[in-house]
Amino acid sequence: MVDRVAGALPPPDDWPVPPDVSLSLNRMGSFDWDLASGLCHLDPTALTVLGLEPGEYDGRRESLIARMPPEEAVRLDSLVARVLKDGSEHYGVYFRIRRSDGTLRWTHTQGRVHRDDSGLPRRIIGIVRDATEELADSAARLETDAARTRRAGVVESTTAALAHARTVQDVIDVLRDSHGLEHFGATSLVMGLLEAGGRIHLVAEGPQEAFVPGTRYTHVDDQYPMSEVIRTLAPRFIESREDFATSYPLLWPHLQGLGIRAAVYLPLIAQARPIGAFGLLYDDRTGFTGEERDVLVALGSSIAQSVQRAVLYDQEHDLAEGLQQAMLPRRIPDIPGAQIAVRYRAARMGRDIGGDWYDIIALPGGRVGAVIGDVQGHDTDAAAVMGQLRIVLRAYAAEGHTPATVMARASVFLHELDTDRFATCLYAEADLSTGVVQVVRAGHVDPLLRDTDGSCRRIPVDGGLPLGLSAEFGRLEYPVSTVELDPGQTLLLYTDGLVELPGYDLDEGMQQLTDLVRGGPRDLQRLADRLCDVVDERGGEDDVALLLLRRQGAHARGAGGRLQQHLDQNDPDGLSSARHMVRSAARAWGAGERTDDIELAADELMVNALTHTDGGATVTVRVLTGPPRRLRVEVEDRSSALPRRRDAGESGVSGRGLLLVDRLADVWGVESRGSGKCVWCEFGVPARAQRRPGRAGP
Repeated sequence: MVDRVAGALPPPDDWPVPPDVSLSLNRMGSFDWDLASGLCHLDPTALTVLGLEPGEYDGRRESLIARMPPEEAVRLDSLVARVLKDGSEHYGVYFRIRRSDGTLRWTHTQGRVHRDDSGLPRRIIGIVRDATEELADSAARLETDAARTRRAGVVESTTAALAHARTVQDVIDVLRDSHGLEHFGATSLVMGLLEAGGRIHLVAEGPQEAFVPGTRYTHVDDQYPMSEVIRTLAPRFIESREDFATSYPLLWPHLQGLGIRAAVYLPLIAQARPIGAFGLLYDDRTGFTGEERDVLVALGSSIAQSVQRAVLYDQEHDLAEGLQQAMLPRRIPDIPGAQIAVRYRAARMGRDIGGDWYDIIALPGGRVGAVIGDVQGHDTDAAAVMGQLRIVLRAYAAEGHTPATVMARASVFLHELDTDRFATCLYAEADLSTGVVQVVRAGHVDPLLRDTDGSCRRIPVDGGLPLGLSAEFGRLEYPVSTVELDPGQTLLLYTDGLVELPGYDLDEGMQQLTDLVRGGPRDLQRLADRLCDVVDERGGEDDVALLLLRRQGAHARGAGGRLQQHLDQNDPDGLSSARHMVRSAARAWGAGERTDDIELAADELMVNALTHTDGGATVTVRVLTGPPRRLRVEVEDRSSALPRRRDAGESGVSGRGLLLVDRLADVWGVESRGSGKCVWCEFGVPARAQRRPGRAGP
């Protein structure tokens, strides 16, 4: 008997209620399932829970199973069979049962297995109850948890994506493309950056084609939501159209036609100071829960850090690119007889300045020098070295040195700078009246030649070590290759950033570039733009410099043409290259049938200089205007001993050189040149050159 509490009222007469009453009040019914007979008794409350009328149930368990979806019946039978087999005493399970009106109702049952003395199961006694509301509440909680997890995941994934954003536009693209707007239910976003003097620059405009006039630049004191959050450093949640219209009468008339119903504006704060504001616009929202506000504020903090990093990157990159551009030629000179296009593209994958450069040098006699180069590294040191090298190369070329000498002296200069940098470079000196181009390469990629029909091919050019390295290792010999450039043909010089592609070797990159040039526009400026567009599309970690030189129609000039090359002793390749230069020039300048004679005479003078002197020699071939028009070959050395013509005798093997020159040339002679001498010969050539179909090759 329960003891009564002192002073308490007596309990009601029906206290305590019987168990069946307690179960019934809580919508719980009982069942008793006899396993031997298969009969299952249900009390009235159990019948109600299962949606059965008293006369509708025949006591057989199979009748209940028939009202369940097949998968539910299989699951329930499997559970009961396992419990009976493994000796368990209790089980519980949720299942659905179809009511008389055809609807499915979630139900929960708990049973206890009664076994005899031998352990065999005899009966299962238990309860059934309506679980619809329980599962509905559980599903709601799961959905809430899932939504919370989804929003947190959006913040996490957006933050991770922002970590890779380098520029402000990258940040905007990440926010638009990371499905953040979709997951947060926003229609669009707006972003403004705070500039000097309290000016706010709108960098993301919101809905497409919905720019509000006069808002590209606003001020922190204006009556706009961005201005407000920057002033107050507090987020602004706009939860209705009325709130928008009342608070911001200047902005609302431009937004109400877009279906905007709500918005949130967040200050972007980095290092305790505002750097801008960010806004999300909604067309189907009327309020924000506390949890949603917390998530959005966290998103704003992540965006602020990324925007600050991006602003610094943009500023540094603009400064570096400006410095790079300042070191490149301010303008390209107009060269009669040539079309020229130059381009420079900084690598967008890194913020450091590069060492790529180009240059065009107007030379005496209507010649032109074209330079392309790349200093090792991507920093201000590389840019400083590049600037000095560009000036040095220009100075050496303007002094009249041969292309090989220009390159050798530039290498010595770079080595004496006492820097750990080296540079690749290609220098081409073109005579536009003849189309003869002398090319010297220092560790650089080969040039390309585009023909008048659009075909394009690589020009293999013999080369030396990169600038700086050739001086360090005492290998300053740079072979000179000769290329003939016909009117309409284009020489393409470029740095390796144009052909070094991720996942490809250099030859594959060269082939892709060749195909691109072959199918590119004929107009030189458009072709240069097209090549740079491809670079911009693929990105990359290296800068690109590009120089296109096209020879126009025959270019006449009063002073005639002039080509020059230095010869070193014990350098048969250099001698062969010089012969090629003389022959190409003679043919280009219209020597016709006398081309073989000119080449042979020049060869005799060069061999004589290299054989009988202690140093190298310089061979120069030029056109002297008439009348009569003449082609002159000069071989200059540092010996003051004058050559003499002598009879070699019947069995002599030497002494015939000058006799041969005397027989072949119209006139020849010797001139003193300071510490040395110059042996020359001249040949008359027709006044009007008869060019054969053009050819280009080393």
